[in-house]
Amino acid sequence: MSDYLVIVESPAKAKTIERYLGKKYKVKASMGHVRDLPKSQMGVDIENGYEPKYITIRGKGPVIKELKAAAKKAKKVFLAADPDREGEAIAWHLAHLLELDIHSDCRVVFNEITKEAVKQSFQHPRAINMNLVNAQQARRVLDRLVGYNISPLLWKKVKKGLSAGRVQSVALRLIIDREKEIQSFQPEEYWTIQGSFLKGTETFEAQFYGVEGKKIELKSEQDVQDILKRIKGNEFVVTSVTKKERKRSPVLPFTTSSLQQEAARKLNFRTKKTMMLAQQLYEGIDLGSEGTVGLITYMRTDSTRVSETAQQEALAYIEQTFGKEYVATEKRKEKKSANTQDAHEAIRPTSVWREPNAIKPYLSRDQYRLYKLIWERFIASQMAPAVLDTMSVELANEDVTFRATGSKIKFPGFMKVYVEGSDDQKDEQDRLLPDLVEGERVWSKDIEPRQHFTQPPPRYTEARLVKTLEELGIGRPSTYAPTLDTIQKRNYVTLENKRFVPTELGEIVLELILEFFPEILDVEFTAKMEKSLDEIEEGKVEWVKIIDEFYREFEKRLKIAEKEMKEVEIEDEPADVQCDLCGSPMVYKMGRFGKFIACSKFPECRNTKPIVKEVGVKCPRCHEGNIIERNSKKKRVFYGCDRFPTCDFVSWDKPLARPCPKCGGMLVEKKLKKDVQVQCVQCEYKEDQQ
Repeated sequence: MSDYLVIVESPAKAKTIERYLGKKYKVKASMGHVRDLPKSQMGVDIENGYEPKYITIRGKGPVIKELKAAAKKAKKVFLAADPDREGEAIAWHLAHLLELDIHSDCRVVFNEITKEAVKQSFQHPRAINMNLVNAQQARRVLDRLVGYNISPLLWKKVKKGLSAGRVQSVALRLIIDREKEIQSFQPEEYWTIQGSFLKGTETFEAQFYGVEGKKIELKSEQDVQDILKRIKGNEFVVTSVTKKERKRSPVLPFTTSSLQQEAARKLNFRTKKTMMLAQQLYEGIDLGSEGTVGLITYMRTDSTRVSETAQQEALAYIEQTFGKEYVATEKRKEKKSANTQDAHEAIRPTSVWREPNAIKPYLSRDQYRLYKLIWERFIASQMAPAVLDTMSVELANEDVTFRATGSKIKFPGFMKVYVEGSDDQKDEQDRLLPDLVEGERVWSKDIEPRQHFTQPPPRYTEARLVKTLEELGIGRPSTYAPTLDTIQKRNYVTLENKRFVPTELGEIVLELILEFFPEILDVEFTAKMEKSLDEIEEGKVEWVKIIDEFYREFEKRLKIAEKEMKEVEIEDEPADVQCDLCGSPMVYKMGRFGKFIACSKFPECRNTKPIVKEVGVKCPRCHEGNIIERNSKKKRVFYGCDRFPTCDFVSWDKPLARPCPKCGGMLVEKKLKKDVQVQCVQCEYKEDQQ
């Protein structure tokens, strides 16, 4: 019989913690939430103070039975769910089911799953924090009141299976508003003049700036011609040289949002994947002789704060590895917005001495890549700024001025380890200018006018949308991934070239919500509601009061919508193929696993087909079928013959229509780490992709 029972959410976490606590402790997993609102009904008693009607989640009976049996045998039960609102609520539900006193010291929390942190937390157990529980309950009840009232309306008026949520509706609105901006955008013409100049044998670039020291914008070809007429010959005089030393500070350690953004940019990870991998790294990885260890701190946080201990450890590592000059001498200021919850540290490695390459053999490829990103970002955040020598030069011919800028990394500082990615620009690198002095003469080698047109704002990537939601104060670290997932599952948006594009269905749903429930889509209202949830957590307001204020207005709108919302018929998109069973036209439909083709005469004819993407290559094996793109069970793209199973040709690499120039065999596009290479499958012929 164990003296103490500890309950966590996941088996991985249980395994890690049990190793640290010793024989007196038995650690079991609740497998996430054990109670929730019922799926079949609203589950909120509006007449009686919005009382939630919780039920045991289907399939959780055996888990609860096992936990109850273990609790009866234990001297004391500790609830060690995650250190956030969701974790506090899980602990509260467990306390209810196991008949534990919520005011007793039954709750333990830790920001990282390391031996020291876990042992320390068990020395300071506390009561369940009902403010945290109520903040989670308020969000759950609020989302249920919105979803379970608006969704049935949408099913009745538009189509079954639709839903509307507070945060997802605002995310959808941002995507659609951006699309409207793009559609209504009128490009404007503008010109630049690029000059290539020579100093001795050295070449450098400079761009037209203005006339008589005043900046001039070139709107047309005529403007360009007027400037070119002013230039006499190809001799230019250096009229000004400005040299400066510029410091570039490292970025702060990761929050949930910045981790999701950077993993999207640098690793091409979807938000959902980033959070799944981060959860694995937090809960613990088996490192062989070292055992199972939590590799990163808690991954749901919007704070950039770092503990003194972690900071000192990082500084010692930097000095030992790179030298004293690379150690940050000034303490970095935390980046705090009005919405920041400071309960947890930033996301960082639990020990900087656990270098990514040292533990690489124990990690999957993607776990390693994410851990390396987190480790490098944290190390860089504690390093000295980079120092850049910048140089700005003005060149004149008559009264026409060209400008050139250059920079050189004088001291790499943190850039030796990590440089933040960007959606819009490339990493900083040396752009060198020759050593120029005022009064010196240089010669133009080429003066090239270039026509440009202003570009519309870009569509949202997952990273850009997460950043925008965060800046607007909408949602919390734990809500971004499920929000983006939901709007795609409902077919409100699709991803094209990693950017969100709204569907017709998304636009219809948004229009209806905007007409009848404008406050749901009001960015300020949604951000204010997030602030109210934070105030519940801080114990400043009662959660029922917040819900009641919202629901009284919402109920009035609901009654109007039920009477006045008109039915909308969405026509299916034609697929331009005939049904091979009944001859009727086929249409595109959306199912659980994405788009497919179905007969327009459904339900009379139930013929369906997958959407086939041909690559324009005849099958090299049977010479009769065509090669098509397919998806494996794990959604990995491969290529196969459309006569399968008659012909079983398959290839992970994309076949090309042209033959190998050396042997006549099949050429394929083989994906390498950073690019694509064309190779022959029969001989050693290779060519680099341009």
